[in-house]
Amino acid sequence: MSEKPIVVDSDVHNGMKSLSELLPFLPRVWHDQWLEMGIGAARVYYSGVGGAMKDAVPDNGGGPGSDPDFMLKHLLEQYHIDYAILNSGIEISLYPDPDYATAVASAWNDWMAEVWLKASPKFRGSILINNTDPLAAAREIDRMAANPNMVQVIMTSASSMLYGQRFFHPIYEAAERNGLPVAVHPGGEGRGISPAPTNAGYPTRYLEWHNILPTGYMAHINSLICEGVFEKFPGLKFVAIEGGIGWLPHLMWRMDKNYKALRSSVPWLKRRPSEYIREHVYLTSQPIEEPDDPQHLLQIFQMIGADKRVMFSTDYPHWDFDNPLMALPPMPKEMKRRVMGETAMELYRLPGRNGEQAVTAQ
Repeated sequence: MSEKPIVVDSDVHNGMKSLSELLPFLPRVWHDQWLEMGIGAARVYYSGVGGAMKDAVPDNGGGPGSDPDFMLKHLLEQYHIDYAILNSGIEISLYPDPDYATAVASAWNDWMAEVWLKASPKFRGSILINNTDPLAAAREIDRMAANPNMVQVIMTSASSMLYGQRFFHPIYEAAERNGLPVAVHPGGEGRGISPAPTNAGYPTRYLEWHNILPTGYMAHINSLICEGVFEKFPGLKFVAIEGGIGWLPHLMWRMDKNYKALRSSVPWLKRRPSEYIREHVYLTSQPIEEPDDPQHLLQIFQMIGADKRVMFSTDYPHWDFDNPLMALPPMPKEMKRRVMGETAMELYRLPGRNGEQAVTAQ
């Protein structure tokens, strides 16, 4: 009998049972502010379905996703997941005080390493940074990259500046230096010091806000390429978490078309924009689009080379959790094996079940 395919969940959200759990890792000067403000990005929209699955509450109490042992049992063991990439604390960059945000991000990383990464080799962490202070963020990347179980850099997709702009380049330089991809995750659009979620202002309701999140990803990827980030940092990989997939062909086609006439304005680009996307940009599957005809989504997968660009994710423990046994449309066996785990194994350099190291992503 052949071995079951590797499954990597590339977007899992872990949290704390209470704010006090961070205090041992946070300098005393910030304790009162942390207990009062926490991450500090107040919610804007009401969701009638809540934020998390009701059955994700640990047996011993605490919020959903707050107990490593329960998550191992409820998510990884139940769905036969080999690795979970942990993403949390993401909206800290939206707090107006950069010194506080930087201190919290550093403490968060130490808490992640001590409480979660030591709990199981199946957990892999993301280095949280405050991207409003790129030099401090770069130092934090260098500090935490020494932990081999930290496999990427994470920041919020909500930003007052597009991520291709040179303000952020120290972050990319540090990530490339340490061989780590940079990932962005939504949720903070319109919160804290971030601008309105759209260029025409604020949507009225959560449904409208949730529908339009991919536009931010389109803007950031467009910026990264047009600003020449991948020419300046050719080893950098960029992961667009929880932003959908169906919009990517449109962006690639539009960018390539306009590049033909306007390439003189971006003389640093050596190739068509779509070629940079195919080499440097990764997407996660949740929330995956659900067309009436699943074959239409498969066609999009084929257009973008999903076997090298798309990584499976559940978004556990959020309300729109994707069951790995049901989430993906029918697809060729080889493509599904890549999407479910092999691409993530390569990108994050995760050891296989027999301890062998995956080949570095190209």
